[in-house]
Amino acid sequence: MKNALIAPNQSPISYVSGWTTDNPPEPIYTPIANSCRVAEVSDQTFEVSPPLFWTECADDVVADQWYYNTSDKEIYPIPAPAPYPEQVV
Repeated sequence: MKNALIAPNQSPISYVSGWTTDNPPEPIYTPIANSCRVAEVSDQTFEVSPPLFWTECADDVVADQWYYNTSDKEIYPIPAPAPYPEQVV
């Protein structure tokens, strides 16, 4: 089991949920409710200043690819970005 360093002052996390119909398309960012950044993942913890804190996490968690949910205190992967739209010729 590893440890995730949570940065609650760096929230909410957002992801690319779609694209505009502009030319060129612009990303549409959607915030994830109750989310905080997973800033680092480590085998060992070290002292940090508040509001940062450590929580246990699974071995496959990767910083900035997962987020911490403040409601249920669980860590989830950030959704994959929506695919870039195909160019219409």
